[in-house]
Amino acid sequence: MISTSDVTLQFGGKKLFEDVNVKFTPGNCYGLIGANGAGKSTFIKVLAGEIEPNRGQVHMAKDLRLSVLRQDHYAFDNHTVMQTVLMGNERLYKIMVEKDALYAKPDFSEKDGDRASELETVFAELNGWEAESEAGVLLAGLGIPNSANDKLMKDLEGGDKVKVLLAQALIGQPDVLLLDEPTNHLDIYAIQWLENFLFDFKNTVIVVSHDRHFLNKVCTHIADIDFSKVTVYSGNYDFWRQASELSQKLKSDVQKKNSDKAEELKSFIQRFSANASKSRQASSRQKQLEKLDLAELPASTRRRPFVGFESKREAGNDLLEVKGLSKTLNGEVLLKDISFSLKKGDKVVLLSRNDLAKTTLLNILAGEMEPDAGTFNWGITTTRSYFPADNTQHFDTEDANLIDWLRKFSELKDESFIRGFLGKMLFGGEEALKKPKVLSGGEKVRCMLAKMMLSGANVLLLDGPTNHLDLESITAVNEGIQRFKGTVIFTSHDHEFIQTVANRIIDIDVTLKDDRRMTYDEYIELTRPSNSSSSSHASV
Repeated sequence: MISTSDVTLQFGGKKLFEDVNVKFTPGNCYGLIGANGAGKSTFIKVLAGEIEPNRGQVHMAKDLRLSVLRQDHYAFDNHTVMQTVLMGNERLYKIMVEKDALYAKPDFSEKDGDRASELETVFAELNGWEAESEAGVLLAGLGIPNSANDKLMKDLEGGDKVKVLLAQALIGQPDVLLLDEPTNHLDIYAIQWLENFLFDFKNTVIVVSHDRHFLNKVCTHIADIDFSKVTVYSGNYDFWRQASELSQKLKSDVQKKNSDKAEELKSFIQRFSANASKSRQASSRQKQLEKLDLAELPASTRRRPFVGFESKREAGNDLLEVKGLSKTLNGEVLLKDISFSLKKGDKVVLLSRNDLAKTTLLNILAGEMEPDAGTFNWGITTTRSYFPADNTQHFDTEDANLIDWLRKFSELKDESFIRGFLGKMLFGGEEALKKPKVLSGGEKVRCMLAKMMLSGANVLLLDGPTNHLDLESITAVNEGIQRFKGTVIFTSHDHEFIQTVANRIIDIDVTLKDDRRMTYDEYIELTRPSNSSSSSHASV
């Protein structure tokens, strides 16, 4: 078990936590949630001992092992993949290194033999003989092949580094497991594997994630950071959302009732306080008024933008024809002979184990990149708006404020209109005067969505539109694209987003592996290994 007592932390004048008292018990998985900037990652670092609170303590028995998902993707560049994973069990790895050094000594002494014997005993107790096998299973489950085990970390792609560091955190069944955004940069298949791993994990897990399906699948409790407190709720994310909304409504109802009662009492006191026959009643009501709790409800850190897309013109039935698209980048064949057509009302998710393949296809369709071979033709009635995975080029050279930045994409140039639109996207007041190049990742996403909303396009191309957003913003984007009556082709690693938006699946493995009109859950069920041999290919 890991717990906190009266933990308080503030940076400068901003108080993140105040007198936090929580317990995280074995056998449970806690989803740590809160708005961007609420302090989720900071609280993980407090629990891990990486940040000292201003006041209060973190308690964990000394014989328990705590494991943390490392965020420094370059820290292990000079180690092999296998070494990096094994280093997750620090005590076992140190024993392995010391053992190997002893056995490599040319002048192996009797004292060395005694020490080696001690190490071998502890090594066996820590299940050391199975460690490399366990590491291999973890890596394979996350999509890292055995052939990569002896590669140096610096030779891996960024996404594969993340998977290795995740395997490092998971190895050896730690007593307390702290995972900050473990699904970031994971493909859908690795996320599914991790969901199953954590579902079966017997010890304590505390996980920060913006993936609603993931939180619903793995969490037994939700730890909510808001109002400078951490409040633990039983149940998964959906249960928390319903419970917290009901709780806030009840508090609001009580506040309104007290406010109405206070007005009634004040009115009576004003009317009859000078009336001798009513003075006792007025005095009684004054006491009632003083007992009422009229304090304002504390302001939540949660804010939700408005996301809505309206097409300026309706598209025809034939939107896009793709024939034989192929593309190779840096010697890697990403796309080969890709052909499909897009119809009005299609909301297509692109699936692939290779994120670069999906991004490359969207870049080609958006006119940002030329294919090596093949053609694509958009219908003459289509108007398109593109959300790229990397949006830095849209902001880095901008010296104007956000009002001027967004005005360029709007037919209406009036400042009050632009400010109103920015306000919907949570850039109110002075926030609208920020320089675009200093925005955070989530703020840039909201700006790009605002630009797309102003375009009035009837086709949206979206490459990871929920990346960098908090749960409230993800939900707003999700619902906005669900409501959109036009056509969408998109990528995402968010299970719920795909399930609730997509009505068609296009799966790419260099070539077009599958193309089906169905929901994401139906596709997963159809393509499970137990079903794949018996299912027939139903191409669209």
